[in-house]
Amino acid sequence: MADQSVGVSDEVFLTGATGFVGSHVLDALLTRGYTVRALVRGDHSSFGSDGRCAVVRGDLREPGALTSAMRGCRYLIHVGAMYTFAPRAASAIRQVNVQGTRGLLEAARIAGVERAVVTSSSAAVGAARGGRPADENDWADPHHRGVSAYHASKVMQERVALAARIPVVTVLPTAPIGAADARPTPTGRMIVDLMRGRIPATLGGGMNVVAVTDVAAAHVQAMERGRPRQRYLAGGVNLTLAELFRLIARAAGKRAPALRMPYALAAAAGVVDEIRCRITGGEPSIPREGVRMGRLFMYTSSEKAMNELGYRPSPIETAIEQAVVWYRQHGYAA
Repeated sequence: MADQSVGVSDEVFLTGATGFVGSHVLDALLTRGYTVRALVRGDHSSFGSDGRCAVVRGDLREPGALTSAMRGCRYLIHVGAMYTFAPRAASAIRQVNVQGTRGLLEAARIAGVERAVVTSSSAAVGAARGGRPADENDWADPHHRGVSAYHASKVMQERVALAARIPVVTVLPTAPIGAADARPTPTGRMIVDLMRGRIPATLGGGMNVVAVTDVAAAHVQAMERGRPRQRYLAGGVNLTLAELFRLIARAAGKRAPALRMPYALAAAAGVVDEIRCRITGGEPSIPREGVRMGRLFMYTSSEKAMNELGYRPSPIETAIEQAVVWYRQHGYAA
């Protein structure tokens, strides 16, 4: 699809604008010249409107109520999701990520939205297979033993999105890195933990990491140029965990872990931590699926997005440096 100029009526309804990826998508949209209506839950009172970004208060668990708020918008970018590995949250995750997406896309169709972009996850394609990186033709098994409720929901969410009665494009980010990962995400937590000296050893797997600004750009490109009913992986570089930790350590001026942790030990720690969370209702410090994925090679190819969208990932070293600086400036680590 040819590139397009931005018109005055090209308003975008954006969910998840207060999150890590969503905030960068908002910046990318505004930089590109779009006006935005940003869906914000009521508890984010600090998120304000300006001349090109209007706040819409609402909840993904009540998508029908958002129909009127989407009227007049040409596009929908749905980044918002319930992102947690808390064992007790499985039902709520499915309600927000799967049922909420289905209802939101139907509400968008009724409101007259022309096209929707839905944020999935590279977890929806799974690990590398047969010595090749995973691509858009691959689907992870949401019922595989050990798959978290969150990652299972992303597979089901994407299938629901691609079956919706509105033109939908899905973007599948790998592990994003960059500034303003306030929560932080699991990848951001790895950076913070290494900066704090809390990672004595690594597992033997690998992952694809990407600058969050590149992920944001991919969403805008998918909205403008993506083919309906198509999936686009937005990744950066495939690295072993040892290689990734060395890059983080170099940016932070710290020492990278030199030891390899036995998988059985890490898995046992994950089981104990999950039991604790089932009792207390908290968020695991050692998610079992994170441990399971830590011995796999979660490598992906972004060739399709590069060929069809003009997607061009930037050097991951820059994103890591930006993340390290941001965490230091905001008191996460020294």
